[in-house]
Amino acid sequence: MGKYILIDIGGTAIKYALSEEDRILFRNIIKTESGRGRGWIQKRVMGLTEELLSCGEEVSGIAISSAGIVDIRRGRIVCAGPTIPDYSGTEFKQPMEERFGIPCEIENDVNCAALAEYRSGAAKGSSSALCLTIGTGIGGAAVLDGKILRGFTGSACEVGYMHMRGSSFEELGAASILSKRISERKGGSAADWDGKRIFREAKKGDRDCILALDELCAALGEGISNIVYILNPEVVVLGGGIMAEEDYLYPRIRRELDKNLIPMLSENTKLRMAKHKNEAGMLGAYYHFCAARGGRQ
Repeated sequence: MGKYILIDIGGTAIKYALSEEDRILFRNIIKTESGRGRGWIQKRVMGLTEELLSCGEEVSGIAISSAGIVDIRRGRIVCAGPTIPDYSGTEFKQPMEERFGIPCEIENDVNCAALAEYRSGAAKGSSSALCLTIGTGIGGAAVLDGKILRGFTGSACEVGYMHMRGSSFEELGAASILSKRISERKGGSAADWDGKRIFREAKKGDRDCILALDELCAALGEGISNIVYILNPEVVVLGGGIMAEEDYLYPRIRRELDKNLIPMLSENTKLRMAKHKNEAGMLGAYYHFCAARGGRQ
């Protein structure tokens, strides 16, 4: 069985692992330090690769998951948001292959998460899946008949920008909006109201926290239903740290989804929480590597 180096680049942290195919043998996480610029992240990734290669294992490939819009053919970042400044244009595939003599492939992180859930997670066995990551923003990806829906420019399913109620989907439905809403209603700083505290107080009956979470679920139900009307996926998978509160969120999002969908679609659209969580990006990077190289999937 082949060994693989798996790397998941985010705005806050870089996760990395050594795997035997899709079975992770070793994993670790470090800070991205994204403020240090484009060259720093490329240098950081090369350093992590050297660290894993120093274990003496024979490695068959380097599989990278990254924030931003990715040109998977050239292996470079085409466009990136403000969480990683000066990241657009960063090259990975060619420099990594030239330096280490090992095949390298890179894919967008939400696409990777979708592949992981489709291949071996919450959407396994389905014909099609819509995967959303609910965090600071909202990331989206769709898998149809085993392939990522890419669109003409490779930016399909950038659903966070979708217009809703005079705003955008992520401005209404992202987890980050909760702290802002509570601080506006109660006064004080948003930093005083993290997600854990909001859920804790809501379960105790705090009306402001309950209302903020109900508003979030309503926005998610409306936004997801709009996407379902277009894609008609068999399964919708929700990921992101906030989804750890599955017992609280699932019935509320399901109710809002059912309210916004016609009965035929409501009855035939499964809603599931992500299985792979923090490993989704790395596992999806492996599955993308296999698809790109025509190997085992």
